[in-house]
Parts: sequence; C-alpha cells; structure tokens
Amino acid sequence: MKRLILASGSPRRKELLNQIHLSFDISVSNYEEIISESDTPQQVVEKLALGKAQNVFVNNKQNVVIGADTVVTFNNQILGKPNDKEEARQMITMLSGQKHVVYSGVAIISSDQQVVFHQGTEVEFWELTDEEIEAYISSEEPYDKAGGYGIQGAGAAFVKGIRGDYYTVVGLPLSLTVRELTAFEIYPENQKSFSSQSDEVNLE
Repeated sequence: MKRLILASGSPRRKELLNQIHLSFDISVSNYEEIISESDTPQQVVEKLALGKAQNVFVNNKQNVVIGADTVVTFNNQILGKPNDKEEARQMITMLSGQKHVVYSGVAIISSDQQVVFHQGTEVEFWELTDEEIEAYISSEEPYDKAGGYGIQGAGAAFVKGIRGDYYTVVGLPLSLTVRELTAFEIYPENQKSFSSQSDEVNLE
C-alpha cells in the first residue's frame, strides 16, 4: 500500500489533511521557489506545487507525494509575505475595501501518474480603519502569510465575503484534492465514495 507524503512543513496544510482523516507522512521540500515574471499566478502556483512534489518524490518513489503552493493576488499582482511592518501595512491597506483572488496549486505524483491543478477564490475585505490595520500588523500573524493576512486567524475579521472554496484561501483546496487522490487509491479513512474530477471553481 502506497503512503501519502505531504511535501510541506505548513502547519495549516497538515491540519487540513488531518481534518478530512487522511493518513500521511511529512517530508519537507527544500525546493527553491523561483517565480518568473512572465508566468500568470495560476502558472506560478502549479509550477511551485509541482517543484515541491518532485523534490520530495526523488526519495519517495514508492509512495504518493503531494505538493502545494498558495499566492494572494491583487489586480493580478502577486503579493508575497511582508518582510516588515511597513510592507504589511501597505498590503492590508491595499486590500482594504477591495476584492482580491487567492490561488492554490496542487501537484500529486506517483511512479505511474501525475496530476497538477489549481483553484482560485475571490475574497472581499471590509473597509478597514487605520486602527484596525495598526492593531493587526502589530501582531505576529501577518509575517508568515502571503498577502499579509490569515483567513483562518485574526485576519478573518477583515473578510466581508468570499466566492469559491474557503480552504483554497487557507492553503489547500480540500474537496478537489480528495477527489483527485482517488485516482492514486488514496482515501480518507473509511471513505471511498468520492468521485474524481469534481466540478471546480476556477477564477481565471
């Protein structure tokens, strides 16, 4: 029986796979993330997810490896993780009262097949006050997250609404990932009824 290997040290992705009762091991990828300016955000998340999965698969060819990557985009511009308080302030101010799109890419690899896909979810922020922004960027939360906020944390207070899959914003489109894993004979515990190739929401 092939084991599922998560090519990520992300605690959020670990929590998501545990949430749906998947059995898996973790092997953190050391893939160097390089983004080409000519790539679209959709291409970026798919390429990075595939690079991470391939990096770990080299030493796990008897198993199934899953890699993932997430980017936050505003006006088709990728927003990375803020390096300091000023960058965090700029990002949150930019997103205030606006809609942006979060893309998560996923790559699943085994010895005989490979699938790469992405999903996009639109997120709308409330109009934020300077006090709200300053309080948030004074916390530790913004600095390890793309776009400078975490929807699963205190940043949830900024979200007026979403269109698409919530878990894509967290870092892994769960329902589609589960369905794609069926082709690799990887299932949540006691659940083998998911169909592959579900209808998905892709915001191109």
